[in-house]
Amino acid sequence: MRRLLTLALLLVVGATFAQVRLEGVVKDSIGTPLELANVIAINQATQKLDSYGITNDEGRYRLSLEKNASYTIQVSYVGMKTAQAVVETTDQGVTKNFTLQNDNTLDAVELVYEMPVTVKGDTIVYNADSFKSGTERKLGDVLKKLPGVELNDDGEIEVEGKSVGKVMVEGKDFFDGDSKLAVENIPANAVDKVEILKNYSEVSQLRGVTDNQDNIAINIKLKEGKKKFWFGNITGGVGDSEEETLYLLQPKLFYYSPEYSINLIGDLNNIGEVAFNRRDYFKFSGGFRSPSRSSGTNINLGSNDIGFLTAQNNRAKYINTKLGAANFSYSPKKTLDLSGFAIFSNSRTDLQETRAVTYTDPDLNIPDEETKSNTTQRSDLGMLKLSAAYKPNANNQLDYDVLARTSKESQDQLFFSDVLGNIDQLEDTSPFSISQNLNYYYTLDDNNIFAFEVQHLLQDEDPFYNAILEDKANYDDTGNALGLDNAQIDYNVAQEKRVKSNQVDAKLDYWNVLNNKSDLNFTLGTIYSKQDFNSSIFQYLDNGTIFEPSNTLPNSLDGNDIEYTFNDVYLGMHYRLKSGIFTFTPGVSAHAYSAKNNQFNVNYTDNFFRLLPDFNTRIQLKNSENINFNYRMSTNFTDVNQLARGLVMNNYNAFFSGNQELESALAHNLNLSYFSFNMFNYTNVFARLSYSKTIDRIRTTSQFEPGSVVRVSTPFNSDFPDENASFNGRIQKTLGKFKASLGGNFNYNKFNQVVNNRPSVNENYSYTYRTGLSTNFRDAPNFEINYRHTIQDNNQGERKTNFVTKVPSVEFDALIFKKFTFKTDYSYNNFSEDGTTINDYEFWNASLAYRKDQDSKWEFELNATNLLDTKSQNRTNTSNVSVSAIEYFIQPRFLTFRLRYEL
Repeated sequence: MRRLLTLALLLVVGATFAQVRLEGVVKDSIGTPLELANVIAINQATQKLDSYGITNDEGRYRLSLEKNASYTIQVSYVGMKTAQAVVETTDQGVTKNFTLQNDNTLDAVELVYEMPVTVKGDTIVYNADSFKSGTERKLGDVLKKLPGVELNDDGEIEVEGKSVGKVMVEGKDFFDGDSKLAVENIPANAVDKVEILKNYSEVSQLRGVTDNQDNIAINIKLKEGKKKFWFGNITGGVGDSEEETLYLLQPKLFYYSPEYSINLIGDLNNIGEVAFNRRDYFKFSGGFRSPSRSSGTNINLGSNDIGFLTAQNNRAKYINTKLGAANFSYSPKKTLDLSGFAIFSNSRTDLQETRAVTYTDPDLNIPDEETKSNTTQRSDLGMLKLSAAYKPNANNQLDYDVLARTSKESQDQLFFSDVLGNIDQLEDTSPFSISQNLNYYYTLDDNNIFAFEVQHLLQDEDPFYNAILEDKANYDDTGNALGLDNAQIDYNVAQEKRVKSNQVDAKLDYWNVLNNKSDLNFTLGTIYSKQDFNSSIFQYLDNGTIFEPSNTLPNSLDGNDIEYTFNDVYLGMHYRLKSGIFTFTPGVSAHAYSAKNNQFNVNYTDNFFRLLPDFNTRIQLKNSENINFNYRMSTNFTDVNQLARGLVMNNYNAFFSGNQELESALAHNLNLSYFSFNMFNYTNVFARLSYSKTIDRIRTTSQFEPGSVVRVSTPFNSDFPDENASFNGRIQKTLGKFKASLGGNFNYNKFNQVVNNRPSVNENYSYTYRTGLSTNFRDAPNFEINYRHTIQDNNQGERKTNFVTKVPSVEFDALIFKKFTFKTDYSYNNFSEDGTTINDYEFWNASLAYRKDQDSKWEFELNATNLLDTKSQNRTNTSNVSVSAIEYFIQPRFLTFRLRYEL
């Protein structure tokens, strides 16, 4: 690794000294500097684009060119004649100024090359071919080469540190609500342009009056040859392993025209290439955003998931996955757009892991625990969305969306605890939900705009949990407290739960545009939520009958039957004022809250009124440089699970009893961000600082059995405020064909809790530093070297832990003889605790593909994963009462042969 880093630095230094600088100023005919003018340099010997740039606010440009070469310099600007000049370089820098003339006709100079990057207001356009080297196969391979664009660890697209919420192809939604499917499936050879749409609004009528700073969309423009007929590819593969024959089938088919589009994606494999995992399913929003998202009210409906173990980076001991996905859009007439998608995923995953659990305070007589587990997970996930948008004229727009989800999941686990012995666990669930959106937007005139938005959610969850504790003597104290029958071979205890949620979220907005610098916004809205929760704990006896125990735990009741309703009626007002580079948006909302729950014939009602102010300031320093400050006060409400007083079995060692009289929490949230996209010096900078302070935050008091890891937790409103601070940033610099980046993030979390009647203050710190260096040569091999350093400090009362993860990695790809594509990646991982290495492991993958030429329909590939046959890897996990170091075992070495056919 050191040799690779040294070689990379030598290449950077060598390339830098082999170049000279061309700089100058671009002005119009009256001498005014032109910002965002495009400047390109074409090497006359090779007729290739060697360098490009965009002028800054002073009209300055700067290019790096080869020494002793001849270049054609072209300068273009919208509405002006393109200027052209020939420049001969020596070993000294060159200064060349340009003056552009107004032009109402076509340019007299033909543009031989398109600009690699063009900035048009809030839109950044990348010419994809300028960044391709020929080894790219999917959209993600192209995106990670674009300045200012990143792919995060989950495979999602980020711009300015913000996740991209919408991906479109030719202006049509591509599986709305997720960017990962686009990254992994759109073929790179079909991509012509990548448009980054910042401050994106789906409703043109509201673009000038709403705050869309966090809304970023991407639109993929296709090459001309990829329109009005089917394109895509089909990949098939086979391989062998000690356990079974390996297989892979991945059809990816696309059709686009102005009237309609169809996208079909399939994936069947047993080699661990997960196209759409369970985490993607639950994160997939379908493009739904609640009308009350900026009202200041946050109500959490909770999750009654069965708590699947998740495999980091999709690595497990065994993964078999099937995916079928279809997306369509259809415009039967100019005023009506219909679209939708369907996704089905089936998977089976086997996991094996060991876990060392360190509890909060050594003086509390809670033993540290070591566990081992073997788990089989089965999951069927389905999702269907249909949308309609009707826009009869520029002043009216009506949208309707419906999204249905259903799943069937189970988890069987053989578990061993050095405290409680052998435990068999079974979990299953078959939840479903239906979400609907209805939105209407009406523009009365230039000064008066109305918007009505309503969303309805219907959700039904039915998790089942069963634990068989074979070493009964280790669980007798808990069994007696639960009232279990101890005259059995083992303790076979189970729980049924049912949670039904019904929520309506609606608001009416009115904007009065006072002038081109200010407007007023009035909002009338309401949120109504109803949840019903039932649960019961029972025991399977040896004779096959069911026994319903009565527990003797303090303040704990048997079973649950609770109805919880919440209502918020609010009126908000915001005023926006633009003054020079500043945009001020102060606002306030008045809320009348009502929260009620009824259980065990006891009613509890919490009615109150609250004013929630918010404030936003945006400083537009330049067209592509801004600072944004945001403050918001919010009221946070809990879900029915926290209120239910009856005993709930979250796990074999974790029981929960809710608090009927929980109150809401009040939070102060501050956010400061900076972004600069500077094509003058090829530098992109992003930084974000966030801080929140929550008063009356819901925390838990946990009571452990003496000498055991079994606990009962109960929520309470903490008298002490919780604090959270985070910072993340990145600077990216391009030097010729080299791109360097430096970034990191910091998180601090402070909260209070009670364990065994002793209050404690928990403080968690995590730091991650990342640095990288990559190349983007057209006709030479390319590499990417990265280093990640993560520190996690946990201070939980009297117990402190420190985990460090160090990960240097390298990726390399090359197009050899224009026929062979070679790719390889390697990473070394060192995982340590308090300075002592717990585990170090390596991953090495490689592939070699052959394609006769760029126009060939067929490609043959040999692919190898985990070449070093690494057996396991590590991670950490922090909860409110413990810190865990986890080792999990992964798939062995796989070698597959693949055949890809391009339509």
